[in-house]
Amino acid sequence: MSLTTFRTEAAGGGASLTKVTVPSLLEKKMLHRPIAAVTAYDYASARLVDEAGLDFVLVGDSLAMVMQGQENTLAITMDEMLLYTRGVRRGVRRALVVSDMPFGSYQVDAREGVANAVRFVKEAGAEAVKLEGGRERAELVKRIVDAEVPVMGHIGLTPQSVHRMGGYKVQGKTMAAIDELRADALALEEAGAFAIVLEGVPRELAKVVTEELRVPTIGIGAGPECDGQILVLHDMMSMTFAAPAKFVRRYADVAGVMLGALNEYKADVEARRFPADAESYHLSQETRELMEMKVGAGE
Repeated sequence: MSLTTFRTEAAGGGASLTKVTVPSLLEKKMLHRPIAAVTAYDYASARLVDEAGLDFVLVGDSLAMVMQGQENTLAITMDEMLLYTRGVRRGVRRALVVSDMPFGSYQVDAREGVANAVRFVKEAGAEAVKLEGGRERAELVKRIVDAEVPVMGHIGLTPQSVHRMGGYKVQGKTMAAIDELRADALALEEAGAFAIVLEGVPRELAKVVTEELRVPTIGIGAGPECDGQILVLHDMMSMTFAAPAKFVRRYADVAGVMLGALNEYKADVEARRFPADAESYHLSQETRELMEMKVGAGE
């Protein structure tokens, strides 16, 4: 099915084209309506996500691993994030577009952090940014929000802190860590974050934090009591090459379908079954006869 066909069929009976906004996500929490989101890194994927009616698309810095094959998220640059965000933006009509601020774009200098957040909106069309960290980021969150850029927080397992954490480990497992995470969540809400991602934390803790906050929580490896859920698109479609995390549910084997198609294509080319005559262009009979006469005469 082509994307054009998909859009036409979806418009006939699919998701509403009502634009998702920051206020509408807040309203969803108040109405106890779950929020569904995934990451996407390119135009085609983002367009399909939008057609499916998901609430927001995150252009995650996980693209460093998924799209570039790097070991972690740390090497992705501002310019690369802006480039990928522009592609996603062109594919989305309905969903809210949120972009990850990459490592180094906000940790060193608050003024630079605000400027980079503005770049995502001004240069790439993002409608919000996401950054990692709790109380230590609260002042920066406030400054970015004051600059008219909505901010989504991210606490718990924060991939940009992989070296400090000693790997990708579940967070919030002791009483001291629980108190820290709850304080982080409240500080981000007070600073103006419109939603907070909870990654890699025990279900029971995520439930408490969700109940304590006025803004939505978006879980990834944080149990079903969060206000919403997000997964990496390539993880849920079996398009990654590592074993999936415990919290990943595989909804399709897209990699298997692609590999099968590529093997079939290769076999058809090698057997000269592709392209067929119907997949080839032809000269008119008159032009073909003239060409054959010229070639036959050695001209």
